[in-house]
This record gives sequence, structure tokens and C-alpha cells, in this order.
Amino acid sequence: MEFPDAETVDATLPEVTFPTFARVSYDPETPEIDDVRAATHDAVASLPLSEVPAGGTVAVGLGSRGIHDIKPIAETVITDLSAAGYDPVVVPAMGSHGGSTAAGQRRTLAALGLTEDALGCPVDARMDAEAVGTTDRGHGVPVATAALEADGIVVVNRVKPHTNFSGRVESGVSKMLTVGLGKRAGARSFHEAALTHGYVDTIERALGVVRDNAPVIGGVAVVENVRDRTAHVEGIPAVDLPDAEAALLERATEYLPTLPFDDLDALVVEQIGKDVSGSGMDTNVIGRYGVVNAADPPTPDIDRIIALGLTDATHGNGHGIGLADVTTAEVAAELDLDQMYTNALTSGSLSRSSIPVVLPSDRHALRAAVATAGDYDPDEARIAWARDTAHLSSFRVSEALLGEVDDAVTVERYERLTFDGGDARFAPVGE
Repeated sequence: MEFPDAETVDATLPEVTFPTFARVSYDPETPEIDDVRAATHDAVASLPLSEVPAGGTVAVGLGSRGIHDIKPIAETVITDLSAAGYDPVVVPAMGSHGGSTAAGQRRTLAALGLTEDALGCPVDARMDAEAVGTTDRGHGVPVATAALEADGIVVVNRVKPHTNFSGRVESGVSKMLTVGLGKRAGARSFHEAALTHGYVDTIERALGVVRDNAPVIGGVAVVENVRDRTAHVEGIPAVDLPDAEAALLERATEYLPTLPFDDLDALVVEQIGKDVSGSGMDTNVIGRYGVVNAADPPTPDIDRIIALGLTDATHGNGHGIGLADVTTAEVAAELDLDQMYTNALTSGSLSRSSIPVVLPSDRHALRAAVATAGDYDPDEARIAWARDTAHLSSFRVSEALLGEVDDAVTVERYERLTFDGGDARFAPVGE
């Protein structure tokens, strides 16, 4: 597919003047764990590992999400299991991610530093899954064969608000057990049921099936703070799910990193990716779900979203690019449609893999965004600029937004937007 060249776009778009930006730090008060390994050790100790026979194999489910301390947490879980006399094996618990292939799921874990050498145990990435039962609605609940062959199952995941839905249980241990651990078959079965009956209801019904028919010991739940650092680690026995996780979700919602604005003309996101969010961009940050039968969050209200790049760790999987309004030809060239469409067709979130308007450069994308969002005045423009939607302790805002920030926001310096060819650059004001 050929997209319009610069000459064509320049003839259509008006020239615009961009506002001065302020680079700010955002530091609301939030807790943080000093010793993550010690907290993880306590979490593992709280799990009923005595249910696993001496010398038995324990499958450790690890996912594709970007968890800041996932490497020391995973290492500690595996080390503690080995020290207790068990034989750990890592099973990727990420549904259809990684292109629904064993090699892709290994690569996804490796991008997070989770390799066999680093963890000191094998990674069994087989995509086979077996139905362990059906819910009372007749939906099958598959679980990875690699996990079922173990004597016990422990999953490790971050508890956080989900990007598709809200309820008493969202992203976390329960969802990993019922969706991620089911590989592609489990993810497909879950999403088919969830689109009809609702996500939370489907998770809870499927969780009962998995808990009753697979050797689930429990999970290690991680809650991060607004700076994406570990605020809490807790071991949750299977018998306490999902209630114990619901309490952690309340804490995670309180700590959720968001932009301190309810209304923006434009949001520039430098990178999207599966390591940032399952939807490429956290929908709770951008105020768009892009899911059938799910109303968008009431805030924030953002007129235009511009996606300027993909993370390295997403390996071309740009699922979620459809939540943006504008992107660039360079980004479009990096998209791996095999992975994206596998994600979209498995989850039912087709619009998230749609291709937004593709323009020749950053400069054209930014001009298009502000020129098509209504009357434009650089002195009044409400623009935020973030590295990605998971790292919001530092970002840029147009000067018009500075009057709305609270004491948690500190201006570091003022910058002017420049372009190197068509690539966006920032320079301190005065240089």
C-alpha cells in the first residue's frame, strides 16, 4: 500500500505554529517497596505449596506485560521454589500474544529479560492447550498442556485496571489463569463468551472451572505505583481468588498512572506496544476502549491521538494503533500484521488493529492532528506529549495546560518543538 507523499499532504494541510512546551515531572505521593525480592519471598511463602508433592514440578506462568520488577520477582519465585525442593518450569501465559507461536512467546519473554539462562529453569512455550471443563454457560475453558503436566501452577502478574472493561476483578492473577494460561484457544473461548456475557462474569465462571480441574496453587500479585515501581507484592492462594484480588485492584486503581487532565486537543504518544499495554496504549489513560459493547470512559476526552512509534519489545505488534487518529509511514512500515490480526481476531477487538491516517513524517502527523481538531490557536492549544502511556512520571505539556496542574507537577524546563527533516525534536527555549 502506498500512502500520500509529502508534496500531496503539504498541498492539503495548512502550516501551523506549535506552542511552547514545558517538560514536567509528575510526582504524586505514592508508596514503593524498598526490597522487592524480600517482598516476593514473603509472597511465595504464603502460598500453599504443601499441596505439591515433594520434588514435584511447578509451572510458573509469566506474561507479556511490562512489569517494572518482573525479572527480580520471577527470579525470586523460581529460586524459592527450587530451594523448597520443587522443579520449576516457566510457561508463557499470554494467550495469543507473540503471534500465537511458541517461538514468538519465547521471544516476548526474552525481550523482558526472562530467558532460561536468566531464570535458571526451562521455558516450555508449547501452544497446546486442553479444555479442563466448561462453565455453566457451556463455554470451554482450555489450559496450557505444559501447565497441566505440572504438579502445581503459580502465576505471576500485575493487578491493574483493564483496558477493555471495569469491575471487581480486571487484569491480574484471575485473568491470567483463565485467559493467558489458556494460550490462543483459551483467549479465543474467553473473548467469545465475554463479548456476550461480560468480562468480569466470564472471568469468575472460568476461574471456578480452572481452580477445580487444574493444579492451581495460586498467584503472586504485583501492584505498581504511579511511577511504575513496585508498591506491593502479595501471594494469593487459589482458594482466595477472586476476592483477595478485588481488594488489590482498588489499590491499583488508586495508584494508576494517568495524565492530570480531563480534556485535551491532542495527545502525542511516542511509542505504543504490547509491553506497554495489551492495547498498545493504556485505554484508561487515553479514554478510548475501542471494544464492541463497551462505552468509552467518561474522561479524559482527547480529540486527536498521534502515535509516533513502536517499542522494540513489541516486535512489530502494533495492535492498538487503531486507537490513534494519526500515525506515520515509518510506523506503518514496522507493523507486523500477522501478529496484529492474530490479536484482533482472537480478542474480537478488530478496530484496535485498524490503520489510522498515515502521513509522511512526524511533522505532517502533528500538523494534521491540530489542524483537524477544530479552531486552532497555539496560545490556547491543549496538547500533552508522553513517551508512552505507562511512564507518566515525566511528560510535556503545552503552556496553556500549566494553569491547571497541581503541586504534584513541577516544571523542569521550557522547550520548543523543532523538526529534523520530518522528525520531531525538542530544544530548550533560548537555544
